[in-house]
Amino acid sequence: MGLNPDKILHLIDWALKEDLGENLEDITTDNLSADIDQTAVLINKEPLVVAGIKIVEYVYKRIDDRVEIRYMVEDGEYIKNKKTLVEIKGRASSLLKGERIALNFFQRMCGIATKTRDLVKHLNNKNIKIADTRKTVPGYRYIDKYSVRMGGGINHRLNLNDMVMIKDNHKSIEGGLKKAYKKIKNSVPLSKKIDVEVETIYEAEEAAKLGADIIMLDNMTNEQIKKSAKIIRGINENIIIEVSGGIDRNRLRGLTDLDIDVISMGALTHSVSASDISMKISN
Repeated sequence: MGLNPDKILHLIDWALKEDLGENLEDITTDNLSADIDQTAVLINKEPLVVAGIKIVEYVYKRIDDRVEIRYMVEDGEYIKNKKTLVEIKGRASSLLKGERIALNFFQRMCGIATKTRDLVKHLNNKNIKIADTRKTVPGYRYIDKYSVRMGGGINHRLNLNDMVMIKDNHKSIEGGLKKAYKKIKNSVPLSKKIDVEVETIYEAEEAAKLGADIIMLDNMTNEQIKKSAKIIRGINENIIIEVSGGIDRNRLRGLTDLDIDVISMGALTHSVSASDISMKISN
């Protein structure tokens, strides 16, 4: 499924006002000979996974609906060598006003997708999925999670209403896992899955016996993960086993042979580097 413009146009409008002001003005461009028609191209300067290519069009159409866009690549495509990704035709003033905003969105999205692809390849186990988290830039969650999918990852819950997730603070408030779980189980619809975050082998066993759909093993060593997974599978082999907590690229290879289903990584979105993409204009 491609980008849904209804999910991002408000974000683009906010970015336009932030960069160009209420009247969409550029004091430099507006005082030069900027009404002539020009062609611009977006070119990658490093290998990347394409993500959010349509956002370029959405940005420019908000500035000038006469701008014409031609795509040379598709979302999810891995581009190894330098290449023209997008061609944009229109008035020079429109091209210049939209340049930084379009690139800011597009470079970030490609950066997330590229990082995700690298980690999926590094893990090298198709039976274990790499998932994102809610550690996203405020307002950017939809496009961040879309980018993760383009890189071969999967999405964890989009928001707090997507799925029940009992974390350490919930357990503290309710006086333990058992009390928190039973209270939740008696209150939410049966259609809602329940994910329980655990930090010890004992808690993992307790969560499995309570009937959790997903058990997140948080900040555990590989040995603790191995023991917890064996216990969980012995109780119910259909429980999804998730590993999380400070997982980085160096840790991934050590997890690839463990009996787990998902690795969730905040690093996919909270500390990503933008892909190197530039815009060049010619007559």
